Amino acid sequence: MSTYDPTPAAPVEFSVDLTAHEMLRRAHVMDAVSPGWDPVKALRDEDAARDLLYSGLDEEQQRIYDELVAAGVLPERGDGRAAA
Repeated sequence: MSTYDPTPAAPVEFSVDLTAHEMLRRAHVMDAVSPGWDPVKALRDEDAARDLLYSGLDEEQQRIYDELVAAGVLPERGDGRAAA
C-alpha cells in the first residue's frame, strides 16, 4: 500500500506564448468595429455617461463617492466631486 505525502512537489515553470492568439484577437476586434467607429467620440461618450451616473448624489452617496475616489477605487475627475 502506498503512503500519501502531502508535501507539495517543487514548482514547475509553466509559460505560454500568447503572441499569435493576441494578434488574432486584435484582428477580430478590428473586423468587429465599423469603419465609422470614432474612438475619441467613444471616450467622450463614456465620460458623459460616467458624469451622468454620478450626478445628483445625495449627501451620503457623495460621501461614499469621495471615499471611493480617495481610496483609488474610482478615478478622480475634475474638482474631485461628483457632477451636480
